[in-house]
Amino acid sequence: MVDPTSHQPELEPLNRTQILIAMGLTAILWLIIAKVWLRTPFAGGQLPLAWSGQDLGLGLVLGLLITGMSALLYWLWPTYRHASDLYLALVLRPLIWGDIFWLGLLPGLSEELLFRGVLLPTLGLDWSGILGSALCFGILHFSGRQYWPYALWATVVGVMFGYSAVVSHNLLLPVVAHIATNWIAAILWKWRSPQNKSIGK
Repeated sequence: MVDPTSHQPELEPLNRTQILIAMGLTAILWLIIAKVWLRTPFAGGQLPLAWSGQDLGLGLVLGLLITGMSALLYWLWPTYRHASDLYLALVLRPLIWGDIFWLGLLPGLSEELLFRGVLLPTLGLDWSGILGSALCFGILHFSGRQYWPYALWATVVGVMFGYSAVVSHNLLLPVVAHIATNWIAAILWKWRSPQNKSIGK
């Protein structure tokens, strides 16, 4: 009989190859959905991804801000800490240090192109679009009932990404912030996790 109070993750752990393949296929899927979406009559256009030194810098600042807020939440809210540890362990434990590059780049780019690049303009470049795309982004990160605090935080982060996209009218800012957030979170988790310190050496 299964103990309902057990804190075991609801998802079966994957190996390194499975995670990398899933990450790559998911990124391709999001890009295909975004391209198909743009061909539908209800698409609201696409936010541009244009080079800007200012938006690059603001994206890095936003990524650091989100990482700091997440660390504070991790420290103050045990339920979030538990959900975050379960989620990150599931994804990061099998990966080696070099894989972190792809962990930041692939989801950061493909998810922003879909959620902020295509979905946000479709819903409206206003608060309704920001909140709607953020809610979809949060649902994407809901992997089971034990992960609800992580999904809730992803929704809040989605609001910040969406707001930055609307204000800058440039996907570069949320893309850089998303990639930076993923990289920093992954590096910090693997660095402080004793069972991972010897992996990838």
